[in-house]
Amino acid sequence: HFLGNDPPDSIGYKALSVNLSDLAAKGARGHAYLLSLALPRETPPVWFEGFSSGLRELQEATGITLVGGDTTASPGPLTITITALGLVAHGHAVLRHGAKTGDRLYVSGTIGDAYLGLRLLKDPALASAWDLLEDDSAFLIGRYRRPKPRTELVIPVRNFARGAIDVSDGLVGDVEKLARASHAGALIEAGSVPFSPPAHKALRREPRLLATLLTAGDDYEIVAAVPEASAAAFEAEAQAKGVP
Repeated sequence: HFLGNDPPDSIGYKALSVNLSDLAAKGARGHAYLLSLALPRETPPVWFEGFSSGLRELQEATGITLVGGDTTASPGPLTITITALGLVAHGHAVLRHGAKTGDRLYVSGTIGDAYLGLRLLKDPALASAWDLLEDDSAFLIGRYRRPKPRTELVIPVRNFARGAIDVSDGLVGDVEKLARASHAGALIEAGSVPFSPPAHKALRREPRLLATLLTAGDDYEIVAAVPEASAAAFEAEAQAKGVP
């Protein structure tokens, strides 16, 4: 889930962020986590410093604490395993199987940015092909390397969503998982899916990217199924938390 030349701080940040994203989709706040590392013996000290700084940044922002784990030498490849534990009031966890027919589907943030960022890292010439400015490319790469967990949505999701899931395997695939668990179907209007301005630029130059952006992974946004009657309140609370 990362490239070998990614900055170590972004690797640490992402490794913890993707776990906090899972917790947020359940309406749970991060409490503690375990970290296991299997590292080649020649890993330099500067790598550990960068990796730790990425973890520390997210710990300080979210209040989660490292409580244990394991570190071992390995012939490679570098392997990082995090198990995160969250807290939610008994009986109030938002599961996948609670969505009902007629619920509205909401997704936080924007979709497909991480995929475009990964493509740019592998082929920088695409920036010109997609008519991207330097800031556009930096934004998309940042969305791949440092996904922001939607921890601000913990309370709105818990208060209003009947079912929720984090988008790690692609919007379409994860909505399908939510629908199957809830014994329902789901309809996604492609024209209503939120895309960032850089993603819109890429789509204008390469329209066939649409299907890929709807199915690509690593977004780490939250999809929530909200009853029609609670829709306005959910939108207002998410807006108050600063999450689109």
